[in-house]
Amino acid sequence: MAIAGVAMVVLSGCGGMVDGKPTSGLYNPNRVGGMAVTEGPSGVRPNSPPPTGTVEGTDNGDIDKLALLSVNDLEDYWHENYSPVLPGTFTPVSGLQSYDSEVPGDMVCGNDTYEFANAMYCFESRIIAWDRGVLLPVAQKFFGEMAVNGVLAHEYGHALQMMANLINRRTSTLVAEQQADCFAGDYLRWVAEGNSTRFQMSTGEGLNYVLAGLLVLRDPLLTVFDNPDDGHGTALERISAFQLGFTSGVSACAGIDEDEIAKRNGDLPESTKVDVTFGTGGDVEIDEQVLTDLMEVLGVVFSPSDPPKLSTDSSDCPDAEDTPPASYCPSDNTIYVDMAALQELGTPANEANFVLLQGDNSALSVVTSRYALALQHERGMDMRGAEVGLRTACLTGVAQRAMSEELEVPSGRGLYLSAGDIDEAVAGLLSNGLAASDVDGGTVPAGFTRIVAFRSGVVNGDAEDCYTRFDQ
Repeated sequence: MAIAGVAMVVLSGCGGMVDGKPTSGLYNPNRVGGMAVTEGPSGVRPNSPPPTGTVEGTDNGDIDKLALLSVNDLEDYWHENYSPVLPGTFTPVSGLQSYDSEVPGDMVCGNDTYEFANAMYCFESRIIAWDRGVLLPVAQKFFGEMAVNGVLAHEYGHALQMMANLINRRTSTLVAEQQADCFAGDYLRWVAEGNSTRFQMSTGEGLNYVLAGLLVLRDPLLTVFDNPDDGHGTALERISAFQLGFTSGVSACAGIDEDEIAKRNGDLPESTKVDVTFGTGGDVEIDEQVLTDLMEVLGVVFSPSDPPKLSTDSSDCPDAEDTPPASYCPSDNTIYVDMAALQELGTPANEANFVLLQGDNSALSVVTSRYALALQHERGMDMRGAEVGLRTACLTGVAQRAMSEELEVPSGRGLYLSAGDIDEAVAGLLSNGLAASDVDGGTVPAGFTRIVAFRSGVVNGDAEDCYTRFDQ
């Protein structure tokens, strides 16, 4: 975030989970892409068959066995579901290779694997390779066994592209990567539906962790200095592609091209697609001046007749629970901020340590969500329930989109967001859910649905759409 003119994350909702009335489509608070929200174990089934096949370079450890089991499952799924949607015939990849990125001297697909914590599909040799030393152990430790499965599902998506002749040398990286994310989403829905003999995944916390792993293990954002053809997509784009596969299936994945991505993104400003802050260097310090600037910007974006006040004093609200680090009290129309806690939330995280993205907009998106509650209170809307939380996420998305464009504010200061800031908000929707919560901090259990609501606000940029879409 710029001022104009001048290790492990617990994935949960802060104020508990709330139920909502049934609604249609992606926005149903009780469902995930049409499926019921479920809780329970995620990972390898207790009665799973053992992995079969050969892995070159393996140390025969648990990580390689988990990766091989994932590939076994993927190949079973695609053997049954490749045709007739995709052209040609499904053919398993030619080989699998494991390496340790902490050990120098290995080469895979022409790449020096030392300090190369990654997974890849090698197009010419049709080999899938992975780092058993850092990448997959980190994925398993912090995001569970299904995150490892998700990494391999993405790489197998690249193999499917080649089988079906969906891409060629002229295809952009953005299209190739989002197709692979989409194919992973399609396969993981099959797992979530209980069809896999090897893996199981809940659509609540289990899917939340898979999405968090997708964020943490994603490729770096495109910057203004990079070749536009090398962009892999923002967190919002990558998760959107995954969700497309999860909800609409293989044919939707095959249809991803430049036009489809452009249509899915609407007329989003370019700043939401490219990171101009260059990592943590663009983060502002969260202080009273920045919060004052934020309140001014939100007033310009929404023009409420009775703007909420901002206080850094402790709250003693009679009609709402505290939701630190930022709370909204309807009775006095005030947003109360715990400055120390908000500054902690806004402290940039070093993504090199494989932690969930965090920065200044992690904090400011939460304050923005409390402003969104004030807007709903002004309209006499209910302040509690699932639809309130999703409407709050949508309105927060509207504000974030507006802050990605040049706004004229009376002070001449303002705040300006780029793609990295939007990614921080998306990560927050998974890690704490506050930006998609009601006045008491209650949120829907599925981070998948929170992100869908937020994205609808970012893409549409229309507050009235949020009020009608999530009307109680």
